[in-house]
Amino acid sequence: MNIPTYTNPILPGFHPDPSIVRVGEDYYLANSTFQFFPGMVLSHSRDLVNWRYIGHGLTRSEDLPLRGLPDSFGIWAPDISYVDGMFYLMATLRLAGAGRANIVVRSERPEGPYSAPSVLNHEGIDPSHFVDADGRRYMVYGRGGAWLLPLSDDSLSPAGEAVKLWDGTGRASPEGPHLLRKDGWYYLILAEGGTEYGHCITVARSRGLLGPYEACPTNPVHTQTDPAAVIQRAGHGKLVETQHGEWWMVHLGGRPLRGGFCTLGRETYLEPVQWTEDGWFTVNGGQGPSLVQQAPALPETVWDAPPARDEFEAADLPLHWCFAWNPVEENWSLTERPGFLRLYTGDADLDSTDAENVLVRRETAHRYTAGLKLEFTPGVAGEQAGLTCYYDSRCFIKLALTAVDSGLAVKLTENRARSLRELASHPVPAGTGTLYLQVRVDGETRSFYYSLDGTEWLEAGTVEDARFLSDEGTQEKKAFTGAMVGLFAVNGGSGRRIPADFDWFEYRAGD
Repeated sequence: MNIPTYTNPILPGFHPDPSIVRVGEDYYLANSTFQFFPGMVLSHSRDLVNWRYIGHGLTRSEDLPLRGLPDSFGIWAPDISYVDGMFYLMATLRLAGAGRANIVVRSERPEGPYSAPSVLNHEGIDPSHFVDADGRRYMVYGRGGAWLLPLSDDSLSPAGEAVKLWDGTGRASPEGPHLLRKDGWYYLILAEGGTEYGHCITVARSRGLLGPYEACPTNPVHTQTDPAAVIQRAGHGKLVETQHGEWWMVHLGGRPLRGGFCTLGRETYLEPVQWTEDGWFTVNGGQGPSLVQQAPALPETVWDAPPARDEFEAADLPLHWCFAWNPVEENWSLTERPGFLRLYTGDADLDSTDAENVLVRRETAHRYTAGLKLEFTPGVAGEQAGLTCYYDSRCFIKLALTAVDSGLAVKLTENRARSLRELASHPVPAGTGTLYLQVRVDGETRSFYYSLDGTEWLEAGTVEDARFLSDEGTQEKKAFTGAMVGLFAVNGGSGRRIPADFDWFEYRAGD
């Protein structure tokens, strides 16, 4: 008898801080997006293994002001819930300095559109929604432990003073709290240990909502203890019960390259949950994250995969695309030249948090090939458009057609932990207006190519060690995203607004 299995992660690439809810036979996930726009990416599954994007929680720039925020600020740790026919999303909007706001939006449809955000408070992080048996509503959030804030009947405003429920187990950075009511117990689940290596999930329980909470004697209930394992940084999880009474947990983790560099960022993983006779639970039998696991007892539902090549023929961008920070709407278009994505060159380059025209999609594998066809006529030195492997403003690689004093060139540039340098420059014939660009990724090595006809490829240069496109590679503490690949257009200081037209973009993942 063949037992169905699945392979972790269930959402590869930059999908941190997963939150899940079941509505009937359907499952919905929300993930953090930080400085990327739209905010709060939403996914749908019917079997907990196969997922598809369905929308975003914040799709209007006026509701999500990201421009100029530091890297990895913006939307942190959204939580998705469903109450009385309404979907709710809570999240922290992390602002510059010490500023923050815990916000909530809602919609009758899981894909949205969602309401404009309401601010619930300005302290702590990682809010989640909890509704007690009597219908009273609360926000749970992290601030040196888990706090509980009473909410109004519509969950859109505070309705009392916050109280602290549990300090955690004493590990660093207790955050990401979720409350679960089951069999007369309140279970309080925390992420602890920081989101780096040593991350973990802990739990405490109480007979009363306000405590006192006793810690599980086997804490942490989920973590990675093997430093040589493929999956590291396991933590920040939420439980879900299937319609058949099985319990599962989604959580984040990372698959590092050599030296512990997680270029794919923190991804979403799925593990079975077992309830013990004494009323506690274990995750994957206490064995830590699994690469291959027995599948849930749910009918397999496989969605059609997005095409490998985006032709930019639809009226809207496919949901796997996002901008770094907010775009300027008049500076990009899918309609001005039908069949092309048009980006107008902007003033801010990729090393700026004011960038308005960096359009990227998640890398989902350590081996892949991506490429594009570009039509662009730069006329002033510095004007450029092309392909980028992008982590954030501190760490990226770009391959671009650009104007130089002597004519035109294809330039390869990297920004390695804020150290910006040109790696290679190749002259191309005067009058070149159409160019094909490509990157071939093999683990930590990235090789870049260009072509004048799409057939004969010339090597532009190779970055032998691109592990810096990662949280760890920034060499700074606040780094929470993952490597992306996509396209851009900038004017290099000329001040001119000229179009760069992208005919197609192709992404083909390997193993």
